[in-house]
Amino acid sequence: MSEPQFLTSEIAMKISATYSPEDHKLRLYPSARLDSETYQRVKEAGFVWAPKQELFVAPKWSPSRDDLAIELGGEIEAEEMTLAERAQAKAHRLDELAGRRHREANAFQRAAQDLSEAFAFGQPILVGHHSERKARKTRERMQSAMTNANKAAKLANYWLYRAEGVQLHANYKNDPRVRANRIRTLLAELRDMQREINHAHLCLAAWEKITQDETIKIAVGRSLPTGPLALWDMWGKVERGDISAQDARLHCIDAATGSISSDKRRRYIEHTLNRLSYERELLGPVRRYDGDLTPVILQAFAREHGAHKPQARAVDAETFMLESEATLPLHLANDTKLSLSAEQWRDLMQSAGYEVPREKDALPPILNLKTKVLRSWHRYHRDQVQTFRVVEMTKSKYAQFHLEQRGCRLSFCGGFRFRICIDPNHEPRHLAPFVAVFFTDAKAHPMPDSVATLENLDGAQ
Repeated sequence: MSEPQFLTSEIAMKISATYSPEDHKLRLYPSARLDSETYQRVKEAGFVWAPKQELFVAPKWSPSRDDLAIELGGEIEAEEMTLAERAQAKAHRLDELAGRRHREANAFQRAAQDLSEAFAFGQPILVGHHSERKARKTRERMQSAMTNANKAAKLANYWLYRAEGVQLHANYKNDPRVRANRIRTLLAELRDMQREINHAHLCLAAWEKITQDETIKIAVGRSLPTGPLALWDMWGKVERGDISAQDARLHCIDAATGSISSDKRRRYIEHTLNRLSYERELLGPVRRYDGDLTPVILQAFAREHGAHKPQARAVDAETFMLESEATLPLHLANDTKLSLSAEQWRDLMQSAGYEVPREKDALPPILNLKTKVLRSWHRYHRDQVQTFRVVEMTKSKYAQFHLEQRGCRLSFCGGFRFRICIDPNHEPRHLAPFVAVFFTDAKAHPMPDSVATLENLDGAQ
């Protein structure tokens, strides 16, 4: 089955459709040749023929491709071959191709070596002799064989490199850190889709209040914080009289209603939620939050899943209320309010795959120390200690430095931090070293008992 165009009937009985959540691709396995009309539909849907695997593959899932796969195959089954197995099969094919190129390179090398025997021991080409023409032909054939040997060897190395890359890519896709990043990407996509629905809800709420013609003419050119109230060309149509104000209002309401009830967007959201569940299951169990629940935690959870400016509050000691101007995401609650007990909130966050971020350790305090020298570990050479001469200046003078010319460093002992900037007295300025800073117009902190502070420059040596 080397050609992608097929000629047969009863397509639904001849094609099996699969989906792989690992690479987010749909595949069609035809057992016979498709007719030209069906092949054209498959091609226009974005499926590409893979001759080595004898299948059609789509670069990613979409509702239209999903519908076509169900129409042709009857149902979509789970892909039996995993990403690692597919990578191994492809690497095997590339290894075989590299082996063929190696054999070709060896054959050309042997041919060049056999031809070179005519010039053994430095035998020259005898100009004017009857053997000159044959000798020149032999040399050309030898040089051509050597060139072909080099090309075949380079191709062999290239295919070996590709085979190794296929295996590395499969391992990369299954790396836990990469999977965690993929989950964050899916959550961002989910928020983008939910943001459009939230905007449509807010538009509907606004158009319910805007009913007068003059107000409508103004509103079609205005925007909400989430986006415009009407399509970009609606204001011009109303101004020119191409459409009445009331018709424009009805058109905007229909557009918002259609956005909320869009079957395509709903299927995208459901598919994204299914992919999130799959990725989280492979990443490992979600940690259930057992700490004290607060409104801030609930608001962060709702925002990550696409809620519009959620506000949470404690109703009583065990119940929390979550509210939003727009309807909350469907997988959380198909309403603008959601009231649950603390245990129910913990269960919901765990089922949605949300882990409350762990609190980070507080950074050491920034001290304003009047001393001669401050020391810290070197920023780039961790085993070296860096010494900073202390320079006195005011806060306003320090604020004049650009962000890349100032900052903070952790002390050598790790117990405090201190401010640094480039030396203001050094010329030329672009070669100025960094120095520690003591603010003359700020309170001086007591000198800590630390090896990071020195009272003289000699002790820094």
